[in-house]
Formats: sequence, structure tokens, C-alpha cells
Amino acid sequence: MSNTHFPYGLYEKYFKRPLDILCAVGVLICFWWLFAIVAILVRIKLGSPVLFKQQRPGKDEKIFKLYKFRTMTDEKDKDGKLLPDEVRLTKFGKFLRATSLDELPEVFNILKGEMSVVGPRPQLVRDMVFMSAAHRERHSVRPGLTGLAQINGRNDIDWQDKLDWDLKYIACITFWIDVKIIAKTFIKSFIKPEGITEQNAATATDYGDYLLQRGKVTKEEYQQKQQEAKYATSRFSV
Repeated sequence: MSNTHFPYGLYEKYFKRPLDILCAVGVLICFWWLFAIVAILVRIKLGSPVLFKQQRPGKDEKIFKLYKFRTMTDEKDKDGKLLPDEVRLTKFGKFLRATSLDELPEVFNILKGEMSVVGPRPQLVRDMVFMSAAHRERHSVRPGLTGLAQINGRNDIDWQDKLDWDLKYIACITFWIDVKIIAKTFIKSFIKPEGITEQNAATATDYGDYLLQRGKVTKEEYQQKQQEAKYATSRFSV
């Protein structure tokens, strides 16, 4: 990936990372009890493990493990295969997603320097490989807990719009924009929830599937990109 993004302001260059750490520590100190309650409820209602870990591309496309509270069960069919997402996603899991409480463990990703409070949301590796070179510039900054796409429709907007919002953000990172995004995220998560799922689906459509459905990639290209994603994640796992 060609990184053409350079911090152009004092905030992004010197203050954004320290403020990320300050916010993450503040959340842990003030809301440790909420972490504990959610963890206990997840263990009771959904089982173990309490945390869901998934490989995501971060800054400079370095893959890291994203932490979330799990929202699905491990129910399987008679052949031992996991049931569809819409079956395994319980009412409690939907509640965690609607309020974004499942995202709480990502504060540890922030403390580790893998994420920021505000930035492009870390998508799946199998989404990244389908992105254009321009859209992959979103990986020139740390991914965020929330971002412009999340306050402008979240999963209920078109993939292209979602990626374009990410590029708009990295072109204008300022303290006040981050503050506005955080404030609007709180409103949309707890006061006026919207765009939690894509057209009431249990999970959002992968970018590759989105492109294939619209004829923007061939089946051969689709399969090739999926292999690229598997190779990238397997290298990280070694």
C-alpha cells in the first residue's frame, strides 16, 4: 500500500494518540463495572469464551486481533457446521450490537496502539483485498472505534459511501471533528439508534459479496481475492 497520508496538524501529529490513551484509561476507570456486568451476562447467556477475537487490518495494513464481546452462540447443525448468523444471533446479542456495548473491549486495542477512538472502522481482511488502491488509503491511519461512516448510516449505507466517508475523514482530522463524531456516536448508539444492521440482516454483507452481486468482479476474480485474504490471515497466524 502506498501511504500518501501525512499528519498535517498539531492535533493529529502530537495530541491524538495521547488523548486516545487518556480516553481509554478513563473508560476503564469509570466503567469497569459495566465491563464486568456485560462479561458476566455474556458468559451466562452465550457461554464461553466471553471475548470474540478476529483478525482485522490496521494502520499500514498490519493485521491485529480485534476484541469484542461475543454476540452469537456456537450452535451447530447435525454435521457440526455453525448455524446461520441470524439463528445464532440472540436478542441479547442484538441488544449488545444496537448499543455498541459489544465494542467495549476495543479500548484494549486502543491502549495497545492498534486503534484510535476515532478513525475508519477496521473492516475484515477479506474486505480489504477487494478495495481499490484509493480506498486502501483508509489504512494509512489507525482504525477507530467510531468514525464518519458510523454517524452517517453505519451498516445501512452503501459500501462505496462507507469507504468514501473514511477517505473524507483522513483528509480532515481535527480535534473538533473527533469531538463531534464521538458526541454523535453516543446519540446514535443510546438515544436514537440507527443503521445497526444492513436491511435488518444479522450481519453486514462482505465487500467482495457486494461487488460480486453487482457484477463489479467476476467469479474468478472473487475466488482469487478470497485466496489472497486467506493467505494474509494465515501469515498472521503463524
